[in-house]
Amino acid sequence: MRRTRILTAVLALAAGLLAGTPPALAAGSTAKVTLAADTYTWKNARIDGGGFVPGIVFNRSEKNLIYARTDIGGAYRWQEASKTWTPLLDSVGWNDWGHTGVVSLASDSVDPNKVYAAVGTYTNNWDPGNGAVLRSADRGASWQKTDLPFKLGGNMPGRGMGERLAIDPNKDSVLYLGAPSGKGLWRSTDSGVTWSQVTGFPNPGNYQQDPSDSTGYASDNQGIVWVTFDESTGTSGSATKTIYVGVADKDNAVYRSTDAGATWQRVAGQPTGYLPHKGVLDAKNGFLYVAYSDKGGPYDGGKGRLWRYATATGTWTNISPVAEADTYYGFSGLTVDRQHPSTLMATAYSSWWPDTQIFRSTDSGATWTKAWDYTSYPNRSNRYTVDVSTSPWLTFGATPSPPEQTPKLGWMTESLEIDPFNSSRMMYGTGATLYGTENLANWDSGGQFTVKPMVQGLEETAVNDLAAPPSGGAQLFSALGDIGGFRHTDLTKVPSMMYTSPTFTTTTSLDFAETNPDTVVRVGNLDSGPHIAFSTDNGANWFAGTDPSGVSGGGTVAAAADGSRFVWSPAGTGVQYTTGFGSAWSASSGIPSGAVVESDRVDPKTFYGFKSGKFYVSTDGGATFTASSATGLPSGDSVRFKALPGTKGDVWLAGGASDGAYGLWHSTDSGASFTKLAGVDQADTIGFGRAASGASYQTLYTSAKIGGVRGIFRSTDKGATWTRINDDAHQWGWTGAAITGDPRVYGRVYVSTNGRGVIYGDTSDTGGGDGGGGGTDPTPTPTGACTVTYKITNQRSGGFQADVQLGNTGSTAWTGWSLGWAFADGQKITQLWNADYTQSGTAVTAKNLGWNANVAAGSSVSFGFTGSWSGSNTKPTSFKLGPQTCTVA
Repeated sequence: MRRTRILTAVLALAAGLLAGTPPALAAGSTAKVTLAADTYTWKNARIDGGGFVPGIVFNRSEKNLIYARTDIGGAYRWQEASKTWTPLLDSVGWNDWGHTGVVSLASDSVDPNKVYAAVGTYTNNWDPGNGAVLRSADRGASWQKTDLPFKLGGNMPGRGMGERLAIDPNKDSVLYLGAPSGKGLWRSTDSGVTWSQVTGFPNPGNYQQDPSDSTGYASDNQGIVWVTFDESTGTSGSATKTIYVGVADKDNAVYRSTDAGATWQRVAGQPTGYLPHKGVLDAKNGFLYVAYSDKGGPYDGGKGRLWRYATATGTWTNISPVAEADTYYGFSGLTVDRQHPSTLMATAYSSWWPDTQIFRSTDSGATWTKAWDYTSYPNRSNRYTVDVSTSPWLTFGATPSPPEQTPKLGWMTESLEIDPFNSSRMMYGTGATLYGTENLANWDSGGQFTVKPMVQGLEETAVNDLAAPPSGGAQLFSALGDIGGFRHTDLTKVPSMMYTSPTFTTTTSLDFAETNPDTVVRVGNLDSGPHIAFSTDNGANWFAGTDPSGVSGGGTVAAAADGSRFVWSPAGTGVQYTTGFGSAWSASSGIPSGAVVESDRVDPKTFYGFKSGKFYVSTDGGATFTASSATGLPSGDSVRFKALPGTKGDVWLAGGASDGAYGLWHSTDSGASFTKLAGVDQADTIGFGRAASGASYQTLYTSAKIGGVRGIFRSTDKGATWTRINDDAHQWGWTGAAITGDPRVYGRVYVSTNGRGVIYGDTSDTGGGDGGGGGTDPTPTPTGACTVTYKITNQRSGGFQADVQLGNTGSTAWTGWSLGWAFADGQKITQLWNADYTQSGTAVTAKNLGWNANVAAGSSVSFGFTGSWSGSNTKPTSFKLGPQTCTVA
């Protein structure tokens, strides 16, 4: 479920992430920078989950103190009152983006206020920085950091093993950390402030998933994978004497120290041929349980065993719930019920088909029962029910044949924990969510326990693209790694399903037609099937297009301003164009393969492209492109650009790298020339949103370095001045994939992250006025005929959304407009976009903003709104443009 994040998100990072100050380039006016001048409220557009949860940690001394770690999306703490998760690593900044990958986490049972996280995403050169150990004395609200002299791999193979970080339960100033890459075992004796290698530990591990992998990703030595203390061998204030360590070495997997880590020996009699994914100790009964797999996971694993080691006698016992010959998976997800230590559970983490399996024993592994079993193949009998009503997309829209079921019990189930204070509560992570149950006791009584997502607040998607249309039911379209993406009609609610028909594993790019937002296109990756899809109802429903020959991946796509044609730059072949909906494609000329493509937002025949320092323009619908003569642009391909809605040929381009041109450029002549904004040191994204009150230009948003400070910035004056709108507590690591403002709500911005989902921010600045502003006063009185189309696009109990199109059917252009009507049933507007408005009783007046005041003869302008109603919601039957009555279409 996470493989695409490795290949897409990381390679994008590697292309243009290293920070530094570029040389000064072509000049515009010097920008003024205002830092922290606005207060924003930041939230997630709710998806709930969306990625792999490899670790769940319950504190052993305080009830309801629970943490979860993710492979690229940071760490979280459970809030029992709301049954939600709070993110703890949003303060990780741009330069330390790798520290959003959490390879291990430890909660201190001596002092529950303390928590530690071992962070770092990749051990190869994809992550330019080393790993670190973060320590907190306030449950993750704030952190201090100790940098390590080696890398850690929160998103590397083997990340589901663990925990690699452990606190001595008797002397909590002592911590151990198992390192990858042959770096061995490390210890801190001052509560994580300083670390040194345990030189007496004999084995740094030797297992590599694929020794031939030249990238260093699959060929890394997975190293020391877990540390477990036998708390019965120590007293409070004195270091625990007996410590067990798991090593990624199939012949020498478990080591022990009986002198508080001074010396170490391989545990005698241990099984060989497997890797120890988990090592959990039951001190009451004197058993160490070890879950083994033949591979490091979390995707692979074809054979496995469970073993029990008697700490007093040194006896190893094979307690596998099924014969080795009958496994096609490895074991992990190992846990002991601390209220009833003879009860333990384990998962078949790598059983992808037909489902994962969970095993349970109440007699220390002597006998086992399963979460599900066959009655007569392919029919199954389940001890559980799954309720995904809070995250309905977890069915993936699938209709599988038995023995598969939907939703699945899970996959990649490397983490599973029974609440140490409540035997009926269990949580476990999957490749897409965090599941749990609060009636686990039903397992043993013959009833069914209920599995539900326990994931609200834990957002773990990697975002490739974002688009906010000016009208229609969709507030936001997202292109995501691994789960495709979503159409949000309400940011506070989980969408019912990801994009389907087809369902891409990863969506790489999407676009809508600016003047016809019902037309939407997306492209993405799929093992077999088409790589492009279209919608004609604002993304509510989709149908597949036809791939041109040679397509191997999504690439980028652009929709004409009116939706009449599309230009696509897929992976595997050159740039293509089509009229209609992609039933037949033709190769574009004059533009290289792999170019990023975008459309002009006014002229339906103008498209743009960029590749390796060159900007390209097509004025014939994508058939032919011509290279612009513009110079000084970034030479690499880490560039994102967009054309401004409402103005032909107005293009903004962001990107570059620290060893060359890097910043933000603006063109007003369709890319024939660009001016670099001198005050912007670096910029990686650009987006537009609703104009501020009184402003004649739409609001700009960027993830950038301005005035020497990295952050999310906003400009309401065409880039002359900038305001940083995030703060150091809200940085989210890498935010360089996409950004967009909201055309309907002044100040609202949507920010992409690489593992923390879609973040959106709303401003406390009232500069947008009651409706977002930008109007002129007084409004000139237009002359000539007019027509109005009023369409209710969405209606629910008590609320509705409508679009209004005002057409100039006269012979003279308007330089401003004001449209009035009355509601027959007392409806109230709650929010209106693309216009200013006032409402007095039933009477409404909507007037132009600065940027859409001019309406040529034969053209039209659109705006939309949400409102409330009761009883009836009759459409208005009369509209007036100033003193003139318009024809109602």
